[in-house]
Amino acid sequence: MINSPLPSSDRSKQDESVHVIVRAGPQGAIAVAGVATAIVVGLWFAFYLLVYLPRVYVP
Repeated sequence: MINSPLPSSDRSKQDESVHVIVRAGPQGAIAVAGVATAIVVGLWFAFYLLVYLPRVYVP
């Protein structure tokens, strides 16, 4: 609440936990970017194979 005392926290413990997370690297972001890229490439191939190629060979 407004008049509640602030909880005491160990600043060095929080800093260490942040450093552990940062050292692990951006693995999740790289995974999301890889999945998004795979989806875009897959949609491009699907469009090329299912829409573009059939229209090219029409006599």
